[in-house]
Amino acid sequence: MNFLNTLTNVNKVINDFVWVQVGLVILIGTGVLMTLLLGFFQITHISHWWKKTVGGVFKKDSHNKKDAKSVSQFQALCTALAATIGTGNIAGVATAIVIGGPGAVFWMWIAAFLGMMTNFSENVLGIFYRRRNNQGEWSGGPMYYLKDGLGKAIGYEKVGKVLAVLFSCFAILASFGIGNMGQVNKITLNIKSAFFAKVEPVVLFGNVELIPLIIGISLTILGGLIILGGLQRIAAVAEKVVPFMAIAYVVGALIVCCANITEIGPAFLSIFKFAFGVKAVGGAAVGIAVKEVITQGCKRGVFSNEAGLGSSVMVHSNSDVVEPVKQGMWGIFEVFADTFVVCTMTALVVLTSGWIDLDTGLAVEGANDATLVAQAFGNVFGPVGQWFIAIAMLLFAFTTVLGWSHYGGKAVEYLWGIKATKVYKVIFVLMIVSGALMTSSLAWDISDTFNGLMMMPNLVGVVALSPVVVKITRNYINRKIKGKDEEPVLSYDPEIQAEAAKAVAEGRE
Repeated sequence: MNFLNTLTNVNKVINDFVWVQVGLVILIGTGVLMTLLLGFFQITHISHWWKKTVGGVFKKDSHNKKDAKSVSQFQALCTALAATIGTGNIAGVATAIVIGGPGAVFWMWIAAFLGMMTNFSENVLGIFYRRRNNQGEWSGGPMYYLKDGLGKAIGYEKVGKVLAVLFSCFAILASFGIGNMGQVNKITLNIKSAFFAKVEPVVLFGNVELIPLIIGISLTILGGLIILGGLQRIAAVAEKVVPFMAIAYVVGALIVCCANITEIGPAFLSIFKFAFGVKAVGGAAVGIAVKEVITQGCKRGVFSNEAGLGSSVMVHSNSDVVEPVKQGMWGIFEVFADTFVVCTMTALVVLTSGWIDLDTGLAVEGANDATLVAQAFGNVFGPVGQWFIAIAMLLFAFTTVLGWSHYGGKAVEYLWGIKATKVYKVIFVLMIVSGALMTSSLAWDISDTFNGLMMMPNLVGVVALSPVVVKITRNYINRKIKGKDEEPVLSYDPEIQAEAAKAVAEGRE
């Protein structure tokens, strides 16, 4: 018990340092830097990136693979969204509002707006510094642009290599926690609450209950069938499940908001009203500090869209795209869909539910952030609403597990080679059942810390290589938007550059 208490206290100190004292400052700072350096690309070229992403989603070239060893651009997006749209979009947003007040939503939007360009930059670097492994598949991610980008700068050879190894280690550890056990634990708790709340628990041995064990075994089998099939199978599942689950959830949330339509105006007003903290009203309400509002909004926003963590780069780099900027634009849309659409709908559901006092910005007594969204849906749809949220959490969280299995696998491949990924995947699948049986939140808290630790080396790489991102982006704008005749900048590797330039010349982008 003393060991667990010590571990908890040590983790809290590290977590506060990583996320609150340093991490969020660096994260927001990187977003500001890249937004300024790239001339507010997310706004100034909104029509272009919108047309090249969701605007062309029904075109053949976004779905059809040009390379059997890669995934299509749309599959890469769906797999990345599978990993980002998870429990953070439902429970995480509710937690941010309960702890930080309605103003946290404003800072979640700010973090996402800036995160668009951080994610864009990560993906541009991911495509530019990727290479093929010995099976002919693309391998890319922060570890590669840290090693071959930052590591090629004079005097930074060892720094780049060390940061690449650290990122990979943190990614592997985070994949088991926040990318696996934490998600499965949330699935189990929600299914138990929605479907088995009145069923007497059956204890088999120790503290192991029958229902969580059945859920864990079922998810392990299903996860094994998909994960052990490799990225091609994960991407195929994500391509079908992610659009369906996101649209179904947004439609359900819209219905709830329509049922509470008189509260929509006050909800938006409260978001802006309390963006800079909540003052005590008549001495009766406890004020929420500005720092808490900003921290909760930014932190939960990053949890949700993962911009800056460098995680989704590992699947975006597997895209069959040739132009780095093209995949970067899918990264912009990824953040937009995750935060500005899904998270905003959750926020409106929570704020119009009656569990948040829109006059004071404080949660009503008895409000539980873990069940707020389910209760809001239940108020409109009855028990079916709570079942819907349980199923939504199942799909959101399980697809997150699928996406993170690829992230962890790529980190393992970088450290120990492609053969080691087979062992990793087996261990990853077997860990799913332990997530269903987990009763302590310590594993989740520790993995949250590793998630933040991933961010540090990645953002160092993004900032250090920002001139490369600017060069590639300006080259793309000159060629594709301004119509100038310039040699394309597509890869750091001369052979890949030549191959990619030929594809561009032939219109195979």
